[in-house]
Amino acid sequence: MKNKLSDLNNHLFAEIERLGDEELKGDDLAQEINRAHAITNVAAQIINNGSLVLKAGIAIDSTAGGLKIPILTD
Repeated sequence: MKNKLSDLNNHLFAEIERLGDEELKGDDLAQEINRAHAITNVAAQIINNGSLVLKAGIAIDSTAGGLKIPILTD
């Protein structure tokens, strides 16, 4: 399975839509809020990881005279 940041965006927007469901109440709403917290925590880790990969690629690129990093060009 190869996920992309666009997939993450789709999941986040889908969660926003579920949270916006005005018929969601009580325990169902509480469960959805808990799910939203879990999704945002995972999303933050994915974003942090991507940021680290990008910073490492920039650092390598600047010290290697323009070396292209395969992971950044996929």
